[in-house]
Amino acid sequence: MTTADDIKASAEALAAVLTDMRAGVAFTGAGISTECGIPDFRSPGGVWTRNRPIDYQAFLASREMRAEAWRRRFAMQEVFGEAEPGRGHRALAQLLSDGRLQGIITQNIDGLHQASGVPDEQLVELHGNTTYATCLDCGTRYALDWVRERFVPREEAPDCAACGGPIKTATVSFGQPMPAAAMAKAGALSAECDVFLAIGSSLVVWPAAGFPVQAKRAGATLVIINREPTELDAIANLVIHADIGEVFAAALRL
Repeated sequence: MTTADDIKASAEALAAVLTDMRAGVAFTGAGISTECGIPDFRSPGGVWTRNRPIDYQAFLASREMRAEAWRRRFAMQEVFGEAEPGRGHRALAQLLSDGRLQGIITQNIDGLHQASGVPDEQLVELHGNTTYATCLDCGTRYALDWVRERFVPREEAPDCAACGGPIKTATVSFGQPMPAAAMAKAGALSAECDVFLAIGSSLVVWPAAGFPVQAKRAGATLVIINREPTELDAIANLVIHADIGEVFAAALRL
């Protein structure tokens, strides 16, 4: 159990790193958004333990799978639609504004970094974004309301109005290639930072989990903040197992 003294000590250690940080990079996972009501999909009882993820090839091949994917997405709309940025998101936005962070790499798809004020050019979304949709053939962007209006009457996934291609949330599914541009930008940020903050990630999903390793090898100070231990704790300069929002609020006096 984490005590108030534990939080204070962790916050002081984090504050010391942040004070000296000049070109930091943050890498965020689901743990930063749990206080906002967004579930950690991989945890016991999480969404992925109740619904097997739909593979990208199955989505492309089957209209039934596309309909099921949209049914699941709209079932989660209340969770994603009402969530607001938490203390961790606000802390990182402040560090960006102060010039101490150069960018944020995120595994999350919830759009909460943008909602906290992070500019698109300083955010790398490795797994895409679930707050809008795109056509997989021509790239036309669609608001979720447009998709919902056409999906709800008969629960049939709509096709692109421009080219007739399949429409999908702008996320990276299992079996779908990682976005090359985002991976390249994340790699560049990791290679050039002086501090790498791994926040709320289990650090088990590769190749994304390789970025903290890359940063450490390039000479960066590696900080891991996560409720549970990770496989990279042993190589980190600072490891904090505590509530992300509490630690950042205390470190930055938010």
